[in-house]
Amino acid sequence: MLDIYLYVFTTGFIWILIGTAVGILVGAIPGLSGAVVISLALPTTYFMDGADALLLLISMYIGATTGGLISATLMRMPGTEAAIMTTLDGYPMAAGGNPARALGLGVLASFVGGLIAWAILAVLSPPLSLVAVRFGPYEIFAMTVVALTLIAAVSRGSLLNGLLAAALGGLLSMPGIDPVSGNLRLTFGLSSLDNGFAMLPVILGVLVLGQVLLDCETRGAPQVESVRGSASVSMRLRDLRDYAGTFVSSSVIGSWIGILPGVGGTTASIAAYSVTKAFSKNPERFGHGEERGIIAAESANNAGTVGALAPLITLGIPGSVITAILLGAMVIHNLNPGPLLFAENPEIAYTVIAGAFAANVAMLVIMWVATPLLSRLMYVNKFYLFPAIVVFCFIGAFTVSSRFFDIWAMLGFGVLGYVMAKARVPAGPFVIAYILTPIAETNLRSGLVIYDGSYLPLLTRPVCAAFLALAAVSIVWSLWSELRPARRDGAQ
Repeated sequence: MLDIYLYVFTTGFIWILIGTAVGILVGAIPGLSGAVVISLALPTTYFMDGADALLLLISMYIGATTGGLISATLMRMPGTEAAIMTTLDGYPMAAGGNPARALGLGVLASFVGGLIAWAILAVLSPPLSLVAVRFGPYEIFAMTVVALTLIAAVSRGSLLNGLLAAALGGLLSMPGIDPVSGNLRLTFGLSSLDNGFAMLPVILGVLVLGQVLLDCETRGAPQVESVRGSASVSMRLRDLRDYAGTFVSSSVIGSWIGILPGVGGTTASIAAYSVTKAFSKNPERFGHGEERGIIAAESANNAGTVGALAPLITLGIPGSVITAILLGAMVIHNLNPGPLLFAENPEIAYTVIAGAFAANVAMLVIMWVATPLLSRLMYVNKFYLFPAIVVFCFIGAFTVSSRFFDIWAMLGFGVLGYVMAKARVPAGPFVIAYILTPIAETNLRSGLVIYDGSYLPLLTRPVCAAFLALAAVSIVWSLWSELRPARRDGAQ
């Protein structure tokens, strides 16, 4: 394992630096996201070694999460959704004349949160994989169902919209070759659909082109508030001692929430911020530039980012849109994400763990040195970037198999992404269901073959029953959460 860490910090560190820097830059520009940059970077990894590709993409993931705090602090406009809670105290502190202090606390908290989450990832992943490797097809199917229901349940908007998006994504993953019988299905006589829709055109269309089309409806740059003063980063080592409890508690909360499929860094930061405020001796200070508020929000969202890698490499279950893209990258490079990864490709699993650590180190250095420059670049109107983004989308779609069909498919999915956004149907469950449905189907039908067509083991095998019960609870809880406000309003 030491040789893997040595490789990551030597030969592989160039990819870490590139990925982290690009991720931070994209995260600092409001309107862009980690999902966009990772989707655009995915075609470039076709010609890379699998380990290097994962290092590049994971560092982009971590960098984008951290970069969002720059615009959240200086503009009151979070660069990423995970930085929403940072605006509550980061901007008031910056507007009050301490932007360097606010940025310094955010960067330090991001580093500590990522470091604690890495430790949890490194400790839990190997034993969890040993348990998961004993799972049969029905167990893997049940885990996938949990991931689908949780992701749909926590989607923005209604539960119905989330489930609708997941169902649509699952349906569009069906055309092509039947994974069990080998027969063609849902191709409608089109030979171009014999292998189904390629993953990359789907991701680029729904997540990138769809967002570009939506953003083109607005004209001009958004009106935002900004602060004056130095955008340098001011960190003090004594903060680690003075706020040790907040650092640790928020990081642990963020790590565990990140491990849960479908929850993500935004929920982690909200939970950690709420807990910190609830146990504070001066809760009235929160929202007015409280240092503990910045620490809680940034520790949790970065810990959640790293924590989301645990179910990805041990169970093959993505906990967010970005980790779903990472799952797709592993599939593209003929890696076997999930329970068998530690058994068949242990060097890849430990490369992911080591890469998470290295990316946090690179993030700390880059944010410390480059934040003054990045604070100016974030005011760039994102509309100037759209032509380059569209060009990269076309190149990426064509790179898959050098077929014009993939370009047309990408355009079609771009329109679909736009329509979904207008209808307030979230894209996240769509993409994740598109990736997970083939896994669920293959394991379900394999289980039916093993158990002579019987579904009964899904209820009699303890692990299967537990996962399916969890899926049912998530749906019932989501329905109750949506119906309760309506009933309350009706009673009033």
